[in-house]
Amino acid sequence: MAGRTRADMMNETRQKLLKSARIAFAKKGFHETSMDDLTSSVGLTRGALYHHFGSKTGLFAAVVDQIDAEMSARAHSLAKGEGTVWLALLAEGKAYIEMALDHEVQRIVLRDGPAVLGDPAQWPSQNRCLDATRTAVRQLLAEGVLRPVNVEAASRLLNGTALNAALWIASCDDQAEMLPTAQEAFAMLAEGLLAQ
Repeated sequence: MAGRTRADMMNETRQKLLKSARIAFAKKGFHETSMDDLTSSVGLTRGALYHHFGSKTGLFAAVVDQIDAEMSARAHSLAKGEGTVWLALLAEGKAYIEMALDHEVQRIVLRDGPAVLGDPAQWPSQNRCLDATRTAVRQLLAEGVLRPVNVEAASRLLNGTALNAALWIASCDDQAEMLPTAQEAFAMLAEGLLAQ
């Protein structure tokens, strides 16, 4: 068996740092997590962190991107069983809101994410979600399901509604109780776009 390549070793180091960071950031939050928390548990040095991510913030951004991409994929997967593009769009939004109940999502993406990285609308992962929403809105317009509406405006407002509902759920005291209320309001707002 051939030895591991440099690229394999670099990828392994990167994955170790991401795994360690997810655990530390979920447990302690960004500000309370030290550089040693991120590196020593996986037998790496600060130099490895700087090499791969540039800084603690760079590593945090990579973790947020990873989790947010997983959230998007999960929401999309849950919506696949829906019979129409419209129902799938609603299901994805509701699933994204529900993921706010997950501790890791709450702490890393919804609480610390905006505080550390700024406006979520500027995150690469949010832009991927927005692209998927644009595609669905275009298809729904072409099928006559939606009343005439600007694709960009509708897509941004649908995404923003789901994100803000998730932020609200993550920060409220009675999360499980408020979840159905947030999901219902999301659906009602989205239904305002329907042609009929």
